[in-house]
Amino acid sequence: PMCQYSSEDGFANDWHLVHLGSRAVGGAGLVLTEATAVEPRGRISPRDLGIWKDEHVPMLERIASFIKGQGGVAGIQLAHAGRKASVDVPWAGGAPVGPSQGGWIPVGPSAIPYAEGSPVPHELSEKDIAEVAAAFARAAGRARKAGFRVAELHFAHGYLVHEFLSPLSNQRKDRYGGSFENRTRIAREIARAVRAAWPEDAPLLARLSCSDWAPGGWDIDESVQLAAGLKEDGVDVIDCSSGGNVHSAKFESGPGYLVPYAERIRREAGVPTAAVGFITSPSRRTRSCDPGRRTSWSWRASSCASRAGRFGPPRS
Repeated sequence: PMCQYSSEDGFANDWHLVHLGSRAVGGAGLVLTEATAVEPRGRISPRDLGIWKDEHVPMLERIASFIKGQGGVAGIQLAHAGRKASVDVPWAGGAPVGPSQGGWIPVGPSAIPYAEGSPVPHELSEKDIAEVAAAFARAAGRARKAGFRVAELHFAHGYLVHEFLSPLSNQRKDRYGGSFENRTRIAREIARAVRAAWPEDAPLLARLSCSDWAPGGWDIDESVQLAAGLKEDGVDVIDCSSGGNVHSAKFESGPGYLVPYAERIRREAGVPTAAVGFITSPSRRTRSCDPGRRTSWSWRASSCASRAGRFGPPRS
């Protein structure tokens, strides 16, 4: 799923129908939307897709129905951008957009900006955090009504939940900051709330950034721990990515560079995984999907979920 920056007030339109529908026509077994905001201030840009109100459902339902009609499975990525919200579209420079320009004040776990020149986010209260979890659950209910059969919780790339996970962006002194248990509390509360609103036979995924690529930040050890907890909360697959929370972070990438993270989480947390990261050729995909490696690419994750009774078999 890639942001399309083509919505007005969060509404899907013909652009999204053609963009997502063409993937289904082309034979993709699972078609996921872009990061779809669960509340208006959760959008990365004012042009992002949303599912924070009932009026968003009819067009999303049309898209999900079309994907199903082509033999695909419609999935939705539920997201909140946190302190990285309210920026302009990339082709206009991606700079912060203030309230006077149609933007808003972003929110986060602590009043720590993402980068130099970024706005200082409003620190969420515990009441605010409860409302965010409820917004995710309501969004899942709308997605269910629209006909989506897979939901992914976007807990990666420096967006709101990832900001809570990392001690580099979360310096709270209450029960949502400090210890591992406290920093991961919001992720687990959201997962449980969404699972309760989501059909038991429909897969629920969570995307994690498995490392901040920065000293003192979120890392693979904590990702394994969280993955095990999310499994208890009803998450079926962990979608492994990395980075996005530290603007100055440096890391080395290459073909399949995130597969080892997926292997380790699958092995140690006992949960099916998916990996991304320059898996760009059939041969690379085949090696990543080798059952002997005990890892997963997207269709392998689907197959694992199928064995758990929550997904049909992957398309050949």
